Amino acid sequence: MDFRLTRRGLGFSTAGAAVLAATRVRADDPAYVWKNVKVGAGGFIPGVVFSPIERGLAYARSDMGGAYRFDASQDRWIPLNDASPISGDFGIESIAPDPVNRDVVYAAVGVSRRDPGAILRSQDRGTTWRRTDTPFRMGGNEDGRGLGERLAIDPNDNRIVYFGSRHDGLQRSTDAGATWAKVESFPLPGLGLPESGPTHAGLAFVVFDPTTGVAGQGTRTLFVGVGDAGGAVLYRSDDAGASWRAVEGGPRTGWSAAKAVIDGRGVLYLTANIGVGPNGVAEGGVWRLDTRTNEWRDITPDRPSGGFMGIALPKDQPGTVLVSTLNRWQPGDTLWRTTDDGRRWTSLREKATRDVSVTPYLYWGNSEPSFGWWIAALAIDPFDANHAVYGTGATLYATDNLTDADRNRPTAWTPWVEGIEQTAVITLVSPPEGPPLLTGFGDISGFAHDDLTVSPRLQFTTPVFANCNQIDYAGLAPNIVVRSGTPHEGVGSAGHDGSTIAWSDDHGRSWKPLGRPQPSGAPVPADNPRMDLYRDAPITVSADGLAFVLCTPTPAWSLDRGRTWTPCQGLPLKARPVADRVDPDIFYALDFPTGRWFASTDKAVSFFAVDATGLPAETAADRPTWREQSFPLKGTPGHDGHLWLVSKAGLYRSTNGGVAWTKVDGGLGVEMLDFGKPPEGSTYPALFAIGWRGQTRGVFRSDDEGRSWVRVSDDRHEYGRRYRAIAGDPRVFGRVYVATDGRGVVYGEPA
Repeated sequence: MDFRLTRRGLGFSTAGAAVLAATRVRADDPAYVWKNVKVGAGGFIPGVVFSPIERGLAYARSDMGGAYRFDASQDRWIPLNDASPISGDFGIESIAPDPVNRDVVYAAVGVSRRDPGAILRSQDRGTTWRRTDTPFRMGGNEDGRGLGERLAIDPNDNRIVYFGSRHDGLQRSTDAGATWAKVESFPLPGLGLPESGPTHAGLAFVVFDPTTGVAGQGTRTLFVGVGDAGGAVLYRSDDAGASWRAVEGGPRTGWSAAKAVIDGRGVLYLTANIGVGPNGVAEGGVWRLDTRTNEWRDITPDRPSGGFMGIALPKDQPGTVLVSTLNRWQPGDTLWRTTDDGRRWTSLREKATRDVSVTPYLYWGNSEPSFGWWIAALAIDPFDANHAVYGTGATLYATDNLTDADRNRPTAWTPWVEGIEQTAVITLVSPPEGPPLLTGFGDISGFAHDDLTVSPRLQFTTPVFANCNQIDYAGLAPNIVVRSGTPHEGVGSAGHDGSTIAWSDDHGRSWKPLGRPQPSGAPVPADNPRMDLYRDAPITVSADGLAFVLCTPTPAWSLDRGRTWTPCQGLPLKARPVADRVDPDIFYALDFPTGRWFASTDKAVSFFAVDATGLPAETAADRPTWREQSFPLKGTPGHDGHLWLVSKAGLYRSTNGGVAWTKVDGGLGVEMLDFGKPPEGSTYPALFAIGWRGQTRGVFRSDDEGRSWVRVSDDRHEYGRRYRAIAGDPRVFGRVYVATDGRGVVYGEPA
């Protein structure tokens, strides 16, 4: 017999525990194949750079999802950092294709100043990298990440590479990036690494004037932009970096250089702002400098609120310039184009068309997709003046009819994102029916994925969340799904009503907002905002889908789809109930500060304490303190009374409703856990985990209830080991979904 929890309280039951599966993962199991769940872009791409010597070759850098190369033969972007186990490698501070050798590319990497910095260099277009660790730190995901490019290769001697650092002045390599040294002659040594507070912008860009050099002997004239406000915004050297002087004139003191380009006449175009972006820029402008005469001219298109960032030139079309605005929230950011050196400008936004059918989430519940915001990346193809690209906070847009703007015609833009998955994923679940995957993202709400190979049309709208932090489904009625998250800032537009909790009765394909709980349990007034009293509170659902439990500081239950809420009785503050996956009346809760175990047999209306044995001696540190953390207590699908607890003290399980717990030692330090389809010959789910074995953090599977584990991730698919959530597929044996921080959702299954 099995001592377990019943609806009548504690007693004996003849329901035996499930037989432990004897099947183990064999050492010769086939390798896993890993793919992305397709969404399409989804995050900030601060820079795109075309190769100046090969048509169809381009590179994109993301702020926390690594670098990409556009492969024209495949018509898609290829991720370049997936094999790296180093988290910091996914924040790309700058990227530079070689202007002489088409196979060479450099990348400066480091998500923030807390990460060790490095310069990566490749001789096979980023397929493999050689690494030089640097004493200077990067900020690939910090303020000022849209500046640049900080990396620059001398077009007349490609052994010489410069890097404008944030904290340590101007750096130079004379051996193709293998070693680096500070340029002592440069007058700004850097402000040093800040111990706290905002980061430094440092040196924003390095630009060569290739007409001032001879091949093999280097370039004489080069320019460095300064992002740190308070002095000159531009410095110049005419002796290959031996000496420098500030360029007088131009933007006034207190401004920060952003980006610059130079044409064949020696005319340099510069954007500069008060602030370095991508947020907080209140004023900015565009300048033209004739480097032969040192004559400046302010050619700013207009002076709305916000500033300017991106700037691009077509090849061999002197006087034609394209610039982007930044932080112009009303009426919205735009691209400005001039063909006469800035005397007259045309705004493209008003007539531009956008076809986002390949990534329909860009509608965000509205009737039209936005032209974009945070427009830092901006480039024109040097082999095709009609082909241009700009990056927003959510996608890359490209056009093939840019010059139509010169004839007062609309420009047509489509997402240029095939192969790019640059998103932060917070949570995911794989239910036993309906769409194979439901996902919660940062910034872009979440999705029901009916087809893993296409960008989903079923975004979580009505309401739209900015971040979807948690999803749950009813174990016996998986068509009932609940979610919670952070409200979208665009309250008042379609689907953005300020709600932070919602439910679905069609497997997450459509949604309804839930009212917020009232202190008295009274109905929600009609004029009350549709949001819970405490933003981001998790919500869970009973196995039959009838009871919702909202985990506000005093948890509350509802049996009428959120019309009324009533506090749960008998629970300590900040407890977070978990539903049994089979018994519709039972919920469980662990009081992490005290280690006390609670249960409910009346759909969370009331809870009572249970004298549990075998729990870790200390559970206080196991309580999540961040809304986006995976919850460590989980019920087992298809097995009533079966629970798993991921503790810092180890992995624990109970087969009798938490009355007794056993530590499961399979040689893996488990961080996150979920369940997949049982292996052949077993009725118990396969277990999937994010965890540590030795020095390796990865994705693991167990077919014997945690007694042994096999690593299913591999050295080619490390994703910086930036894992945030995991879900096993209950319908496909061996398939596992992993939420990454920067590379979207990836899924693996046996080859």
